[in-house]
Amino acid sequence: MPAVSPSEAPRTLVDREALEARERGTLAPYAQCSADTRGRVHPEDPPALRTHFQRDRDRVIHSRAFRRLEYKTQVFLNGTGDHLRTRLTHTMEVAAISRNLARPLGLNEDLTETIALAHDLGHAPFGHKGEHALDRLMKGHGGFEHNRQSLRVVELLERKYPRFPGLNLSWEVREGLAKHQPEFPLPPGTPDVPHRQPSLEAQLANLADEIAYYSHDLDDGLDSGLLDEKRLQSEVQVWAGAAREVRRRFGALPAESRRYYTIRQIIDEQVTDVVETTLRNVNTAGVDSADAVRAARRPLVGYSAGRRRANLELRKYLYRNLYYSPAINEPNRRAVRLLAEVFQHFIAHPETLGRTARNAVISAGLHRAVCDHVASMTDRYLLQEHQRLFGLHLPV
Repeated sequence: MPAVSPSEAPRTLVDREALEARERGTLAPYAQCSADTRGRVHPEDPPALRTHFQRDRDRVIHSRAFRRLEYKTQVFLNGTGDHLRTRLTHTMEVAAISRNLARPLGLNEDLTETIALAHDLGHAPFGHKGEHALDRLMKGHGGFEHNRQSLRVVELLERKYPRFPGLNLSWEVREGLAKHQPEFPLPPGTPDVPHRQPSLEAQLANLADEIAYYSHDLDDGLDSGLLDEKRLQSEVQVWAGAAREVRRRFGALPAESRRYYTIRQIIDEQVTDVVETTLRNVNTAGVDSADAVRAARRPLVGYSAGRRRANLELRKYLYRNLYYSPAINEPNRRAVRLLAEVFQHFIAHPETLGRTARNAVISAGLHRAVCDHVASMTDRYLLQEHQRLFGLHLPV
């Protein structure tokens, strides 16, 4: 009897159970399998054709908070240039790097990607300066921090589903968003296990964020003219080493290609370093399950000592020559002043809030309701609100 070719073999449905079995057969023993999720706050029937973490990823992508990231500042004030990163493009780069880190380590790509896609949902308008301004304005009222706000968005503020607030994401995704809260609570009824660290997938997403902004801030800084390639070559070890490797492999290149390949080389070197270092740490720690990772006394994902020192040099260089540059600082400073004026106006005149925000005052209190409302705004919407409230059109 002739053998059946792959194209003629009978097809079977690859449903959630088949996907879960595939995870068990291919992922490392210390990976977080979707079938082992600790569940959701509000019970739901499991998805038929997706894993739990795939459902979570789709819910994040379809959220309003995710779409608003397109018009929120990363480093350069939103709208400054068509080729400069926004909070959304940054998030997409973090998600891509997260998957590239997870795959060679045998970790759950869907989980680390979902955490990466959701990690900045709570960011305020105007980048970190907007975040710091809201934190000052909320002094005495619980403060403001974008990681906690991302959790607040997915647990409460998104309103898409009739039976529960938020997105009702799985516990493992929310654990990854609570990266500065190592004592993130386990669900009721869960066996009490030491929980010092989040999953390796969550740790990877956190480090992918750093790799992404190192690379794209170099790219945007060069594109804007605020950074100089010759100075980077002579003053920044990370750049100089990558540039040497690009010259060795490709010879002389046109300026745009040379910069692109140098930045790509930096990303490749960072990813390789993190994967190799993490694998050594995992083997040394002897972890054999996702909960053993959580019980570890220190994070297992990280850079080698040499790469960490080189990145610190790069970080200091970027702060000195890019983040504190007047070309970035001055527009952001003026924009943040408008943010504060809008916030203070709503505190003094809550009747000018929209209906949803006014209703939230009852449960959240005035300051938190105003904070949630302002934090959710895009850069351009906040400027429009300032014009509506004060009747002024102030360029930033």
